[in-house]
Amino acid sequence: MSDTHPVIIIGAGPVGLAAAAHLLERGQEVRVLEAGAGVGAAVQSWGHIKLFSTWQYNIDAAARRLLETQVPGYSAQWQAPRATRLPTGAELVSEYLAPLAAHPALSTHISYGHRVTGISRVQPDGSGVDKTRSVGRDESLFLVRTETESGVTDLVARAVIDASGTWGQPNPVGRSGLPALGEATARELGRITSPLPDPLGSDTVAFAGKTVLVLGAGHSAANTLISLGRLRQRDPDTTVLWGLRAKANPVRLYGGGNADELPARGQLGISLRRFVENGDITIVEDASVVSLTAGEQVTVSLADGRHLAVDLVVPATGFRPDLSLLSELRLDIDEIVEAPRELGPLIDPQFHSCGTVTAHGERVLSHPEPNFYIVGMKSYGRAPTFLMATGYEQVRSIAAFLAGDRAAADQVELELPETGVCSTDLGGSCDLPVVTEAAESCCAAPPAPITIGFATGTLHGHAELVAEEQQN
Repeated sequence: MSDTHPVIIIGAGPVGLAAAAHLLERGQEVRVLEAGAGVGAAVQSWGHIKLFSTWQYNIDAAARRLLETQVPGYSAQWQAPRATRLPTGAELVSEYLAPLAAHPALSTHISYGHRVTGISRVQPDGSGVDKTRSVGRDESLFLVRTETESGVTDLVARAVIDASGTWGQPNPVGRSGLPALGEATARELGRITSPLPDPLGSDTVAFAGKTVLVLGAGHSAANTLISLGRLRQRDPDTTVLWGLRAKANPVRLYGGGNADELPARGQLGISLRRFVENGDITIVEDASVVSLTAGEQVTVSLADGRHLAVDLVVPATGFRPDLSLLSELRLDIDEIVEAPRELGPLIDPQFHSCGTVTAHGERVLSHPEPNFYIVGMKSYGRAPTFLMATGYEQVRSIAAFLAGDRAAADQVELELPETGVCSTDLGGSCDLPVVTEAAESCCAAPPAPITIGFATGTLHGHAELVAEEQQN
């Protein structure tokens, strides 16, 4: 495969830009394709949310080295955020991703407004290589099709790293993984909100005095519920319903509390429990949604025959990967969580939480399609236990492999904070979010890390983690 062609990275979010930084550091040609108009477009969608992992865990090592590199004629000087501070999504972009993308060593490699719609393979002479063709496949290049305002363009790459995330692919609110009857109409009429609305900010008028049903039991649901609980204390006419698809289990609902070494994440569950016990939030168990009938309000019909009349439904039901653009590639995907086959059992949320996922790199993330990788949140498929630090180690390993350094690719190490219970039912992306007022003060000192290391699959260090709580 010709080294004259770039490695194409899909997505200019935290993990995509980290991949670019690692590849550039190793002298590789890179092109980043971002569908949005600017860096971190998905993160900007939840810019009001505060992460519960501090800056210590949110800045990639190669990206930091690039930001600290002085370039002649470039006067901008990056100031590293305080390591123990908790950033919001907007601050993650403004204080880290935007300066990183603007750095002269990286800025010319990023193309905005390029939405990737398909990936296949092509021979160096331009002849096509579809999914069924095996002869010469390993030596072929990647054909990456993108849509821009000016039309459709085909690009050629020697490797592709898909860091496009899952934000644009929310799970339906209906039961069994299928949209509820009438769900599409309810969305069109605005009765179903975005997964992370801002009830205390830009969305206050839409939520104040309304009856709101929040579906889901992850961190996204917890954040929205806490915000709505505060809104109800300001406006008692607001009614907050928390729809759970199963019987409520207090341990699984409220997470690790003070046992969680990411204090802000523990505080999230503590605050949520307080609002429930105070009566500001009402739990609706067995909320298996069959249909939505939108009128002056939306009637939510449940599988057991109950009907809820609400004004808004918040779909905090998680996300799933969009694999449609990869249909011409030979992938090996776990049938349960839709992650790379070898990664799937390591991240299955029935057994693992944020801090119990072992370090993994190029070997675990590889597919039968040589030099193609899914990384970051999308690599976790439907599993909600992803940490940015995990994604940074993924792309460091892949960059080492693509640069010909197999030894570095296989020496995978990761520092994660101890997570306490970190119940999988409060297991959205394990970096986010938190809106508790006490979060900043409770993170005055960085949590003690746990080091997880692998070299060609062998476990090192003190990483014998037990997940009994997740199996209850």
